[in-house]
Amino acid sequence: MIRFAHTAFARSRDALRGPLMRGFGAFGGAELANRIVRVITTMVIARQLAPSIVGEAALALTLFELIRVLSGVGIGQRIIAAADEQLAAVCNTARRLFWVWSLVLVATQLVASAVLGLFFGAANAAAMLGVLAIVYVIMPAGLVQCYLAMREGRNAALARTAASQAIADHVLTAALLLAWPSPWSVILPKLLTAPIWLVMTRRCRPWQPDLSAGTACWRGMVRYGSGVLAAEGLTALRQQGDNLVIVATLGSSALGTYYFAYNAGLGIVTSLVGAFGTVSFPLLCKAQGTAERRSVMRGIAIGGIALFVPFVTAQALLAPFYVPILFGAHWAFAAPLIAILCVAGLAQLASVLTANWLRAEGRVGTDAGRSLFSLACALGGLYAGARTDSLTAAVSGLVAGTLFAAAASAFVTLAPALRKRNSLVIPKELLV
Repeated sequence: MIRFAHTAFARSRDALRGPLMRGFGAFGGAELANRIVRVITTMVIARQLAPSIVGEAALALTLFELIRVLSGVGIGQRIIAAADEQLAAVCNTARRLFWVWSLVLVATQLVASAVLGLFFGAANAAAMLGVLAIVYVIMPAGLVQCYLAMREGRNAALARTAASQAIADHVLTAALLLAWPSPWSVILPKLLTAPIWLVMTRRCRPWQPDLSAGTACWRGMVRYGSGVLAAEGLTALRQQGDNLVIVATLGSSALGTYYFAYNAGLGIVTSLVGAFGTVSFPLLCKAQGTAERRSVMRGIAIGGIALFVPFVTAQALLAPFYVPILFGAHWAFAAPLIAILCVAGLAQLASVLTANWLRAEGRVGTDAGRSLFSLACALGGLYAGARTDSLTAAVSGLVAGTLFAAAASAFVTLAPALRKRNSLVIPKELLV
């Protein structure tokens, strides 16, 4: 009986590795292709624009990303986790909430644009931020379809959609930069490629509202979503707030250098870790009970470590060699920054795994607290380093704070789940 149980657990782990690796293969391959094109675009930006001009575009994009994270309000996770008999009603309610929230985001970004232009004298960045608000009018028509596709494991189609939009964005950016060296050439493709995502997502998983199914309780969805939103907002503030701290303490030229270093280094592993998290979350939600979820979590963690530790190590160690070759000798000074930033990829993996576990367990409040702790450690380390007027010290402080927060959160949250073995209950009649 005990041998049979061990065999069953082994088979469940093998079954997990199949969908996990297939899903990550689809998303990871798409993200890798996306990042290769993005590196080429970064090469064009590095050769066409001065750091101060790159910093202007980076400021607008930073604020855009900070506001856009509010679109991840957690409603989509309710679609993924909904019971089959409630799915149609949940989708009907989610569609309405998506539209209402998107209009709130439009208003929020326009207000932020006005504040940036009127009170901070950044008229060009403010105009770019205002134009990007149009993206939120395009998104709601495809969000229910997107989360239904995630629920059903249509990873290959979703990966093609994301990669197609991103690659079109990068190619258009490079083409515009060659013809028109301006920060607008970095901004406009974000808007112009949004319809690609919408059309491909709706084709990936067609859906129409089922009015006969009624609606779900929107208050419960909003309560759950508020916890997810708080966690996502704090995570985004940690990921994008570094740009704001650098521009405030070291200036726009330093921000341009940092923006380049981030995209050339950490940007690649960030996308791959995000893809890994997207694929693993539905697997955790499908697990029946805490014991099975722990088994699934162990398999996901082992797979993530095996994939990302060698990748991050190689990327960091080889930075002094590939940076001058790919981006030009005048960017060789940024190689140490890229190498340091790469190390933060391991912290991102731990953070994504921790967040997925907490959300699958319904502990969104704890996830928000974890994000707040990570925010304080990361930006606190960055600010302490920036006070020395050294960009290298600032980046080192950021990475040190990020690693500490991720390790502490994973130890408190994930370690018990990964350490405890599934208990085997043998019926009494088999012991007679």
